[in-house]
Amino acid sequence: MAAPKNYQRRGKLVLLYTVLGTLWEIGRGQIRYSVPEESDKGSFVGNISKDLNLESQELVKHGVRIVSRGRTQLFALDWRTGSLITAGRIDREEICTQSTQCLVNINILVEGRGKLFGIEIEITDINDNNPKFQVENLEVKVNEIAAPGTHYPLPEAVDPDVGMNSLQSYQLSPNHYFSLEVQTGDDGTLHPELVLEQALDREEEAAHHLLLIASDGGDPRRSSTVHIHVTVLDTNDNAPVFTQPIYRVTVPENVAPGTLLLTVSASDPDEGANGEVAYRFWKISEKQSPLFHLNENTGEISAAGSLDYEECAFYEMEIQAEDVGALLGRTKVLISVEDVNDNRPEMIITSLFSPVLENTLPGTVIAFLNVHDRDSGKNGQVVCYAPHNLPFQLEKSIDNYYRLVTWNYLDREKIPMYNITVTASDLGTPSLSTEIHITLYVADTNDNPPTFPHASYSAYIPENNPRGASIFTVMAHDPDSGNNAQVTYSVTEDIIMGSPVSSYVSINSDTGILYALCSFDYEHLRDLQLLVTARDSGDPPLSSNVSVSIFVLDQNDNVPEILYPTLPTDGSTGVELAPRSAEPGYLVTKVVAVDRDSGQNAWLSYRLLKASEPGLFTVGLHTGEVRTARALQDRDALKQSLVVAVQDHGQPPLSATVTLTVVVADSIPAVLADLGSVRTSANSDDSDLTLYLVVAVAAVSCVFLAFVIVLLALRLRRWHSTRLLQASGGGLVGVPASHFVGVDGVQAFLEKYSHEVSLTADSQANHEIFPHPNYVDTLISLESCEKNDPLLTSVDFHECKDEAASIQVTSFISLVLASVPFKILILIIF
Repeated sequence: MAAPKNYQRRGKLVLLYTVLGTLWEIGRGQIRYSVPEESDKGSFVGNISKDLNLESQELVKHGVRIVSRGRTQLFALDWRTGSLITAGRIDREEICTQSTQCLVNINILVEGRGKLFGIEIEITDINDNNPKFQVENLEVKVNEIAAPGTHYPLPEAVDPDVGMNSLQSYQLSPNHYFSLEVQTGDDGTLHPELVLEQALDREEEAAHHLLLIASDGGDPRRSSTVHIHVTVLDTNDNAPVFTQPIYRVTVPENVAPGTLLLTVSASDPDEGANGEVAYRFWKISEKQSPLFHLNENTGEISAAGSLDYEECAFYEMEIQAEDVGALLGRTKVLISVEDVNDNRPEMIITSLFSPVLENTLPGTVIAFLNVHDRDSGKNGQVVCYAPHNLPFQLEKSIDNYYRLVTWNYLDREKIPMYNITVTASDLGTPSLSTEIHITLYVADTNDNPPTFPHASYSAYIPENNPRGASIFTVMAHDPDSGNNAQVTYSVTEDIIMGSPVSSYVSINSDTGILYALCSFDYEHLRDLQLLVTARDSGDPPLSSNVSVSIFVLDQNDNVPEILYPTLPTDGSTGVELAPRSAEPGYLVTKVVAVDRDSGQNAWLSYRLLKASEPGLFTVGLHTGEVRTARALQDRDALKQSLVVAVQDHGQPPLSATVTLTVVVADSIPAVLADLGSVRTSANSDDSDLTLYLVVAVAAVSCVFLAFVIVLLALRLRRWHSTRLLQASGGGLVGVPASHFVGVDGVQAFLEKYSHEVSLTADSQANHEIFPHPNYVDTLISLESCEKNDPLLTSVDFHECKDEAASIQVTSFISLVLASVPFKILILIIF
């Protein structure tokens, strides 16, 4: 019987292997560990964090993980300690069968560094399997005439352990007729044989019972037994003999089930029933048995199932030929399976780093690929390649791993996503290939500032706009994505006409719409120069500026302003003089007006809106000059009232009016002479005012007459004195000219006070108008006094004494009439 398992002792042994047998080394870029089989789940294998120069808490940060292909994960990472541990129970015999050294290769991927490390783990054997026979009971037939020393092969026991833990010996229970002899093959396999020690006698003992024990060399030792039943037969002279000691055949792996592979043949020289031979498998593994079928009568071996080179490339078995007399013959059959290119390469994306930043440097690992072809030879040699028109290339890594790396810079704004087709082709005939498609997204980095379509913008807004009115919209485009493309707008602070720009306009930070914060006045502010900044929300943020010029459009909101004639503050109209001798086209005055608007809104035109005597005066359409349209006549009224309208060309047009009073007279005395004929309005207010003015004129006249009388008295007195002096002094030799008011002096005085200053219709210049001294015409001609010399002789004085006095008095009257107060009085009257 098999020896019982000693689990307690095995646990101690596993612990000992773990502590003393776990080794690691880093050589040729590979890390090595060892762990005994049957270790408990979570058993320590190696300190992976230390060997990768990482702290245990950095394993998660750097994305450290195990990548293995096509096999159940045997190992795991302990994130807490940074150790490599077993993921479950490991059975060395299941993984490596009876290989002397059992090595398991896994790969550790450090995604944060884009590196792949190969880990080689040796699974050490422990004595956990008993040697095992294929059958528990075996029948051996021996002819009674068999000679002592005859060998009879016995079935072999199989122990999946290796080394000292594998099968080491056979023992046979004590017996007088048989002994055990063990042969060692070239590969170290033990072949037990039953040896006949002495002749048998069927009549004496027809059967013998033996016990064969197979033992390994482990600690503790394990063993198994098989019961042998020896049957003694009657005489049979010859045993079957095979034509070949070893049969060899090579078949393709894609051979169909039922196909004849080979035929073994054995002959028996006996005659009759003793010469008939039956074939059967003597030695074949449990895995091989379902794959082959042996015809017991013909010895034909055919495929019972599908052969797979990738699972097993070589099969070895023994065939036994037995005749009726229980004589045996054995031969070996070796079947080699030939590989056929029937497997396409397999590709697995072990790791994919997507998305990848667009500013990734060339040489950055994008993905790790594992490529495997189950075929062998050229059929299993794989070539991988990626399209050459993409900024990616494949590089060979360790084992069957490839890494996909960048060889050029990426630009998400040009290509945000790549469809990468990686093709793996084997070198078989015909070649088989496999494609995988990798979708790689390019992540955005803030490498593009917002841009405006134009270098500058011009916006227009009419004046008198309502507050909050939308002016213009600026829009910047950022080709980045996410927060990197989220643009906010702002206006750079500045001072415009003493006020911050924020008091004039504001901008919506999200939409870029400019709003007016005040009502603009074209006459006060005609344009604004702004600097709008567009800034994204990246880290760090990028920005750009654009100049925005806002022009205020003029509206016809100002009435023409009349500069001349300026109306008196008392509400009366201005007075202009027009001599009766004026010819047609005579410039009477000029209306000057301006409009604070601009352009068409400031184009002014003048027209005569109303006149007391139509057809007497005309107004220049564009100059505003008031001229006589015909010669003045005596029948024309002294006072002419004109209403002049000034109108701009805006929409709608605005206008202003001015009322002019034109007095038709050659001189102011003539005006005074005609005052009595002037009739004013019949309303009571105007009558009272006229009365007051007449009284004032009368008072002034009285004062003036009193002054004249006094002056005449003084002159008479002086004249009388002069006569007395002449009588006593022999006559008057001459009188100083300064004692008289000369006519030239009076004329100069009148000319001095008769100058009038007025504004013409031209708003850009002023003109001084010097009217002719009409008032001088009222003076008595100097010729009547024969004024030829500065002094008057005594004879002249006597002849002209009365006339000289009249001249002096008249000159003084003219002086008073020409004085400024008197002119003011005349203006008040009118």
